[in-house]
Amino acid sequence: MMGKGKASRSGRPDLSRLTPVDPREVWRHEARDFTPWLLENADVLGEELGMDLVLKVAEHPVGGFLLDLIGVDEATNERVIVENQLTPTDHAHLGQLLTYAGGTAPTNVVWLATMFRDEHRAALEWLNARTDENTRFFGVEIRLVRVVDSPPAPMFRVVAQPNDWGKQVKRASSANATSRNLTYQQFWARFLDRTHSERTGWTRARKPPAQNWFEMPTGVTGFYYTVSFSRQGLRSELYLAAEAAINEHALAALIANQDQLETAYGGQLTYEPLPDKIACRVADYRSGSIDQASDWDAYFDWFLDSQTRLRKAINGIGGLPQLYQQAISTTSNPRA
Repeated sequence: MMGKGKASRSGRPDLSRLTPVDPREVWRHEARDFTPWLLENADVLGEELGMDLVLKVAEHPVGGFLLDLIGVDEATNERVIVENQLTPTDHAHLGQLLTYAGGTAPTNVVWLATMFRDEHRAALEWLNARTDENTRFFGVEIRLVRVVDSPPAPMFRVVAQPNDWGKQVKRASSANATSRNLTYQQFWARFLDRTHSERTGWTRARKPPAQNWFEMPTGVTGFYYTVSFSRQGLRSELYLAAEAAINEHALAALIANQDQLETAYGGQLTYEPLPDKIACRVADYRSGSIDQASDWDAYFDWFLDSQTRLRKAINGIGGLPQLYQQAISTTSNPRA
């Protein structure tokens, strides 16, 4: 971050100094200036967090609030939400952060602020200690600096994270993953090759996840096309993971169009409310196991074919953007 120095008369380098810049001088408005900048420069934050971070949506509605950003860690396909503020942390934003987490079911929850109060850092540490390994909370301070008259440069500093997060990041890229994790990575690596070759635009992911499922964006907040290995075998689905009420109304609309949907799909689908989660799904299944490596090519064929037919069928009843807007409208006006 320091400027290119020259030797002083004493023979020692003549170094410049970093000068702090008030973030409000650069981003005058949090929602109109800072959030769009972060949306376009997610890799800067991702590098500090140890994630291949891609942010996709700004101002996502959760109840009566608007979540700043939602996206994905493409290294793991885990959902990430980001709540930012160009002020020191406060109780109101902590409450909003937890509301957003409850309404979007992310794996990684990131709170960004210019300064973290001790009590809010302690709150994130408490949450990390009490939640399971599939939910993580991060506190990140944002600062701006410049050297002499250079343009301001962002500096992120992680001040709260899961205790073993650094170890987890290293494990994810090392050979210490379990045998089953490595098998999943090998399968999804080959699936990604097929997808990028035969279904351009389905996903930008390049790194295969070490888990039993692979999630692909739909362009609609909280809705995902997903392929996975489940207890019932292979599963190809539309996964609805927005707000609970939106998911419920979207699923009801899909069920109302069941005949047209399944005729276009060319087979029966299951409609699953998932009462233990805020999410729900529309899915198809076939037999199969990750352990049957000799059948992987057949699995790739089925995943690609079933997803192609599912997407076409859903587009045939108006598409996901229309489904999402109808669900929001019904949620806001339940008697409509």
